[in-house]
This record gives sequence, structure tokens and C-alpha cells, in this order.
Amino acid sequence: MRWMALAISAIGLCSVSRAAEMDKTNERLDDAAELFNEIMGSPDKSIPQDLLNKSACIVLVPGLKKGGFVVAAKYGRGFVTCRNTSGQGWGAPAAVRIEGGSVGLQIGISSTDLVLLVMNERGMKKLLSSKFTLGADASIAGGPVGRTASAQTDVLITAEILSWSRSRGAFAGVSLDGATLRQDIDENEHMYGKLIAALNKYSARKSG
Repeated sequence: MRWMALAISAIGLCSVSRAAEMDKTNERLDDAAELFNEIMGSPDKSIPQDLLNKSACIVLVPGLKKGGFVVAAKYGRGFVTCRNTSGQGWGAPAAVRIEGGSVGLQIGISSTDLVLLVMNERGMKKLLSSKFTLGADASIAGGPVGRTASAQTDVLITAEILSWSRSRGAFAGVSLDGATLRQDIDENEHMYGKLIAALNKYSARKSG
């Protein structure tokens, strides 16, 4: 019966590991919400309200790490959420990763928060792809800061994505050319895997 005991032990370890990953996911979700609340809590130093109102989706990456100095190293994990089709309210979040490229980090900064606004349908379609490069596959520009900041320049009008960073309390537009944004499949599995498995169990495909 030893094999059964080993199997039960393995299942237990798997459950513990899954629970730990869910705790990390929930913590990242809380960090993303806190990041946005803190940024928008200072109107004179926040994302301009008119740009936020016009945006189709938002990407929040709390605590992007300094390891990004290494080419193709992982920068950070965060979440994207898009407005409901009615334009009222926001949909469920999906996990994403930002990797590689230059994100304007400077030596000595250990952690940076990132915020991306997806401004139009073209940008939204890019989010549906498995992976795309900012500045190459999708046009991107550093966003202005403050409620009175001008949002009428040609760059801001035509950009599919606007980007900001926050480090040591300073919040400003940032260059992200060359960085890639992709779906974080493992994280999405932790968030929604149990529900999807249950749905597939009882109705894997539509008939008729």
C-alpha cells in the first residue's frame, strides 16, 4: 500500500503548492488595486482623467523588478482588464507578463510599478494575441501626468498604448519600446482553472 500513501502525499503537496500560488495571485491582484488607487488618489500627479475615460483597457504591473537590466529577463507580472462591451464598468482581469526591452529603469531602483492604458480597438486586438512587442507590433508613447496635462499632441492621439511608471513616489510617462507583453497562462490557470475544468466536465462543446 506504500504506492497509495505516496500518491496521497503527492496529491497533498500539489494542493499545498496550488494554494500557495493562489495566495500569490490574490496578493498581486490586491497590489494592482492598491497601485491604481494610490496613483489616482493624487489628481495633480495622476493619469489625466480624460485619457482614463477614453481608454479601452488598462494593464497594471506592480513591483516590476530591477532584473530587467538583463536582456530578455522577466520584468514583472500583472493584470489587464478591459471595459465591458456596453462601455459601463470593467470585465474580469487576465494575467499578463512584461519581458525584455528597455523600460527606462535606472541603476539603483529596485522596483518600479507600471501602468499601461490601451486607447483603441487596435490596441485591444493586440491584447488578444499570445505575445506582441511594444513599439513594434503596437505603437506606444509615454503618457502625461496630472489633470491639466495636455493630451492633444499627435503622438498621444495616434498611440495605441500609453505608458507610465512609478518609482520612489515619482509618477511619470516612460518608454517601453522593445518590451514584450504576453498572456500569463500559468497565472490565468490558477485564477480560473477550477471553473473551466468544471464547465468542460459537464459541457465540453456546444451542440446544434
